[in-house]
Amino acid sequence: MMRLHRGATLVELVITIVIISVAIAGVVGAFALITGRSADPLNQTRAVELAQLYMDEIISKKYDDGTPQGGAPKYSGSCNIGPDSGEDRASYNDVDDYDNTVNEPPESAEAALSGYSGFAVTVTVACAGDELGLPVSEAKRIDLSITAPGGQVFSFSAYRANF
Repeated sequence: MMRLHRGATLVELVITIVIISVAIAGVVGAFALITGRSADPLNQTRAVELAQLYMDEIISKKYDDGTPQGGAPKYSGSCNIGPDSGEDRASYNDVDDYDNTVNEPPESAEAALSGYSGFAVTVTVACAGDELGLPVSEAKRIDLSITAPGGQVFSFSAYRANF
């Protein structure tokens, strides 16, 4: 008895090629989407680290120029915003001196921070005691805006009370 050997027909081969092509296109599209967003979690983490560095530096300063060392007795003047004349980043001594600080690339009071190229930091400070149920001059709100290299903006806020 003779066996007949049958192979795949041309139509079957073409259908197989089309199905495999569609599957590969879907997989490549998914990889392209994942690759395009792979920097986002890294940028988010770095933005949080950068915000923490800035907030630690700012909140560690006195509430106001008129606040004595140690904070007691608490400052009883009006809420003044902005650095005093002649002050620069290295000599900032109170929270509101950081108002309208713009750093690109980010830097500490001593030097530029390495590893943050492409990031930008903007700091604003406002009298905000009324937002906390206090007299306006009793608290300041610090707003940080961190712009990542891809243009994504991260916003952070903290309050520094007069105590």
